[in-house]
Amino acid sequence: MSEPRNQSPGPTDLPGQADLPGQADLPGQADLRSRAGALDAEDPLAEKRKAFVLDDTVYLDGNSLGALPAHVPARVADVIERQWGELRIRSWDESGWWSAPERIGDRVAPLVGAAPGQIVVGDSTSVNVFKALVAAVRMARDTDGGAPDERRDEILVDATTFPTDGYIAQSAARLTGCRVIPLAPAEAPAALGPRTAAVLLNHADYRTGRLHDLPGLTAAAHAAGALAVWDLCHTAGALPVGLDEHGVDLAVGCTYKYLNGGPGSPAYLYVRRELQERFDSPLPGWNSHAEPFGMRPGFEAADGVTRGRVGTPDILSMLALDAALDVWDGVSVDAVRAKSLALTDFFLRCVEAYVPEGLVESLTPKAHAERGSQVALRCDGAGDVMKRLIEQGVVGDFRAPDVLRFGFTPLYVSFADAERAARVLARTLGA
Repeated sequence: MSEPRNQSPGPTDLPGQADLPGQADLPGQADLRSRAGALDAEDPLAEKRKAFVLDDTVYLDGNSLGALPAHVPARVADVIERQWGELRIRSWDESGWWSAPERIGDRVAPLVGAAPGQIVVGDSTSVNVFKALVAAVRMARDTDGGAPDERRDEILVDATTFPTDGYIAQSAARLTGCRVIPLAPAEAPAALGPRTAAVLLNHADYRTGRLHDLPGLTAAAHAAGALAVWDLCHTAGALPVGLDEHGVDLAVGCTYKYLNGGPGSPAYLYVRRELQERFDSPLPGWNSHAEPFGMRPGFEAADGVTRGRVGTPDILSMLALDAALDVWDGVSVDAVRAKSLALTDFFLRCVEAYVPEGLVESLTPKAHAERGSQVALRCDGAGDVMKRLIEQGVVGDFRAPDVLRFGFTPLYVSFADAERAARVLARTLGA
């Protein structure tokens, strides 16, 4: 398997920067194109774009699937050809396969504000939500090692959550004898009380990009004696999270969006260090056993975050993720956040300049403290509009019934990309 050629063009060399044939300038186009060039020239992360396999497409769907880091295919080829092909079973020890879930977890940790030893990589986000939520209920009910506090029989869940989180919450509630209370995250503090066991919230709304108050909502849950479980799928790798700083109890997230781990790459589970010895997983497996090769019929949980493991890890996907995380070497998450906000600000400015009033409505908050790393625009016929955008080389995605969603991955999206996307959107809408 050979490494693909890095096809990334320079930020000002993308096709489509000039006017489309036979069409006049949009209002302010020359000024905004010039501004995009200046911003790209000043961008401290601009060189990172060369680390990815890109073409002349404006790729604004990294909030669904991140672009391929150029060095990953060669690393995966080594895993297949040498580690599996030559070393075979020896690679569990000699190639570090067995310890990969914790080792890679420690690489994810600084990207979400966690110290080492608190994140394990493996399974899917959905499976990890289930483990985290059931364990949270069990810990909330057993605060002193005595009889379970059956009064804590409520799970508060983000009503706007990605559907799977809601499905998992319902299942966890049936298993633990709880009832689910769906609500908007801002409503959670008023709903918390002595019956609340756990709160499951998304750090950012997957449709609108609205960023929720992780520090404040976590503190409110703790004040009520409940545990906070956060889904970081749409924020990890895009902005500072601060899991340790804000006392988050448990968190989960995928690695194939802003972390660029590849399609279906394994998710991760964070368990705050102080809770690890009380973490009672509803999915105990031989990988989370204190003596995994003892093959004893009785289960005894391993020490630390390892008890969040279940079965045999998916080594090929996991080691592709390990390789992909190299692009974060020397990158400050604060710098990523600064560029994310600048990109989304600039894109919204271009949309306002190019698209006539009334054709689109931004659902993404203007306030930086409330914005993730995407822009969601509502418009008529959004599904067809996105299809036509993709045909013209601007890739975002569509969320029913009427939302155009554009994700801005600061490691490889340029300001020229943002200007071009807004310009093509305006042309598509007939401006």
